Amino acid sequence: MASQAFSLTALPSAAPAQIATPSTDAPAKPKPCCVCKEEKAKRDDCMLFSKSDDPQKDCVSTIDQYRACMAGFGFKV
Repeated sequence: MASQAFSLTALPSAAPAQIATPSTDAPAKPKPCCVCKEEKAKRDDCMLFSKSDDPQKDCVSTIDQYRACMAGFGFKV
């Protein structure tokens, strides 16, 4: 068997497709729905299942934990 040499011809390269994205120096901020899920669930459970006449007063600590978590990601709640 004879070895056959072959050459690949270079095809003209096309410019890579550019995806339109906003150019910002800051990293992308996460969506509010995607952060602090555990704190949000605790807050919601406390508010929904509270036996108190004023669940907001009864759940102040869990609400504050959720607010602090959201503030850490740059959201005002």
